[in-house]
Amino acid sequence: MKSVFQIAILLAISASAASISWFARDKNPKPAPVPICDPATIKADEICFDQVPENVLWIDARTRNEWQKNGYPNSILWNLDPSEDANKMEADAFSKIAESKLVVVYCTSQACDTSRQIAKKIQKLELGIEVKVLHGGHSSIRLKN
Repeated sequence: MKSVFQIAILLAISASAASISWFARDKNPKPAPVPICDPATIKADEICFDQVPENVLWIDARTRNEWQKNGYPNSILWNLDPSEDANKMEADAFSKIAESKLVVVYCTSQACDTSRQIAKKIQKLELGIEVKVLHGGHSSIRLKN
């Protein structure tokens, strides 16, 4: 009987702690901060959003759902999602890339490496196209719009 009472007390304490955590959580989490983009200090393969010229091909390296939800206008999708048809995605992108002078690839944030992997795939096509990774990823686009 004593152990049943102890279990009931532990459950009550746990439920109270869970309730406090639930109500204390941030209901509107802030997006990850975007590092300040100084063209003089970023990596050689990166570009600041403010430095991107008008006629550029944007490639979204995020998931299809993210791209459909808030991809940059006129961007195309090319990601590494195993559920996607990688060959079709690459073939669809090829003609648009070949017509471009500059390609800018972005993913979710500065910490995301997918954009850099896609940029390397484009460079291996050896089309003579300048390829850059957007410093700060989609987070930097969100802050500017």
